[in-house]
Amino acid sequence: MMGEFKVHRVRFFDYMPSGIRCMAFNRKADRLALARLNGSVEIFNFSNNYFQEKVIPGSDSRSIEAICWVGCDRLFTAGLNREVVEYDLERLCPKYTLDAFGGPIWTAACNSAETHFAFGCEDGSVKLFEILPDKIQFERNLDRQKGRILSLSWHKSGTLIAAGSLDVIRVFDVKSGHSVQRILVDRGPAGTRNKDCVVWNVAFLSDYTIVSGDSAGKVQLWDANKGTLIKTHLVSKWDVLSLSVSENEDSIVAGTSEGTVIQFQLLSPTIGDAETQWIRTRTFKHHTHDVRAVTETKTSVVSGGLDTQLVICPLMDKVEVKSSESVLRKVIFPHRSLVSCAKKPSLLLFQFPDQLELWRLGGTDTVGKPGESLPVTRKPEKLLQLKRKGDDHICCSTISECGHWIAYSTVSSIRLYQIQCDNNNISISKVSKLPKVLRSAHQLQFSADSSKLFVASEQATIHVISLSRSECKHVHTFKPKSGSSAPVHLLAASADGQWLTSANRHCEINVYNLKKLKHHCMVPVYNSLPSAMAIHPETNNLLMAHADQQVFEFSIVDKQYTDWSRKLQKEGLHRCRSKWHTPITHITFNPSAPSQVMLHDTHMFCIIDQSLPLVDLKAQFYSRLTPKDMSETDRPSKNNAFKMCKKYQPLLHVNLLEDDWLVVVERPLIDIHSQLPAPVRQKKFGT
Repeated sequence: MMGEFKVHRVRFFDYMPSGIRCMAFNRKADRLALARLNGSVEIFNFSNNYFQEKVIPGSDSRSIEAICWVGCDRLFTAGLNREVVEYDLERLCPKYTLDAFGGPIWTAACNSAETHFAFGCEDGSVKLFEILPDKIQFERNLDRQKGRILSLSWHKSGTLIAAGSLDVIRVFDVKSGHSVQRILVDRGPAGTRNKDCVVWNVAFLSDYTIVSGDSAGKVQLWDANKGTLIKTHLVSKWDVLSLSVSENEDSIVAGTSEGTVIQFQLLSPTIGDAETQWIRTRTFKHHTHDVRAVTETKTSVVSGGLDTQLVICPLMDKVEVKSSESVLRKVIFPHRSLVSCAKKPSLLLFQFPDQLELWRLGGTDTVGKPGESLPVTRKPEKLLQLKRKGDDHICCSTISECGHWIAYSTVSSIRLYQIQCDNNNISISKVSKLPKVLRSAHQLQFSADSSKLFVASEQATIHVISLSRSECKHVHTFKPKSGSSAPVHLLAASADGQWLTSANRHCEINVYNLKKLKHHCMVPVYNSLPSAMAIHPETNNLLMAHADQQVFEFSIVDKQYTDWSRKLQKEGLHRCRSKWHTPITHITFNPSAPSQVMLHDTHMFCIIDQSLPLVDLKAQFYSRLTPKDMSETDRPSKNNAFKMCKKYQPLLHVNLLEDDWLVVVERPLIDIHSQLPAPVRQKKFGT
């Protein structure tokens, strides 16, 4: 039996993801980089179960319109704040910024040789920058045109650039800088001819065909040499906002304001015909609002837009049926926890980009039957709203177990606060003198007794800070034994205060001894990023979940995997576990039943009881935590180590409090959709 829980069902975390503005797929590294409307940048590792590998926090002063990869490990953005930014992908912050001196930047493109950037600016100029090993450098301007440059695309040869603006597409000769072709774009039906036709996107194919998408809802193909129209596809009554061409140039995908994504393929109209033409083949309807960005991988069409979700739609003719690549994925929530819990005082800390909120959970004096909703006699209470300082968004935060300390970090500073909460009175005081080693953090964690703060710094080290009412003191700095500079994204401390574990982006998990202040051991490297980990409060075994859904248990004392872990890897969990496609983001343990481990992702939480036998992979699966409809004699035979609950969705946090209370933080999708602007009006049948 797994036991029963009283549940705090929390829906007052008003988390609102930001819309997706642009994206770029790196075929060499198999990674997708996307930029959101709030200026943040996210990197997804497609070869590691589409895991959100890195997040670079946004800034109020940063506006991104274009994002580009150079090589496997250099990432650039440009935007309406006039700046070009190259990012440090180890420290997860801007490496440097520079002004293109052409006003707001609307578009950017890199040539196929990755030697030059072109930036399209508000003042009508196309600016060329040379890409150097450690920076980019202005080279020259192409001929300045009337009107802003909204879209750019290089020809594969690197000698020509297509530029889209209002009502016109121009082709520039890169060597001379002159415009060698001027193509007027039709404004569309008669009723729209008094409006400018905005060429939102252009793509320059190697056969000198230019593909354009515009505000009149057209995808058009042009002969760049002659400046003539080859074909027009009217795909929407609204704007075509995004375009992408496949690597071998036999497929084009276009995103529209209606939320549709349309695919065109280069096919023969009749069987046996050698001549090919662009034919509209598929329409995907997975978005409700503007599709601002699309790209195509070898096996899928990837899209994102104003409705905040990243959609990875498999191309079924290019994937194996029932493989992980054949699943439609919608990524809405981050692959990390934005909620911290102080269990003893029943406090929740919610992280937003611009502020933190501290809430006290409600309560009830009523005792009910299983499945009943109990009346709330003490309402949940917002105790504190803590706004960040400066333009940089909050990247990590935490609250101590006792609820008396709160810490958060941006890319430029760390802040620590003391909280005093007496009944209805709450006071907060900022710790003004922090040790000089504290500049910024990728991850923060308090010790179980709240006497220490562990800070994963931007230099891949971990600082140990002792806390008291009078002062904060730097005690020690741990460095990874491998010398890796990869950022630490997970920390876990043991309940007895002896052990600290850290996981970095190179899949390394290090264990440190806090009593002796030295490196203890490193867990054998597994080639999938850890997504969650925790140390058992009694055995001091480290439980780890990885992006590929594998779960391991490592004995810190014995420096090896436990027998249970080896058995789990050999026998596996139930076959239904393979149907989960979002990573585990949190692990905790049941205080009243030490053998029970609780894990959760966005769509479910499950309990694994290490004292029970692992389930037969072919056995009937019972998703309830307790199969109450069985007789007492049947229950023992149906008891197995794995129980799952999908009642609460989507999940942002699950934790076990004392006295068998379970806190579940949900963020219903309908609440997110209600905060989005109205979509474009579409005619529906019967209206």
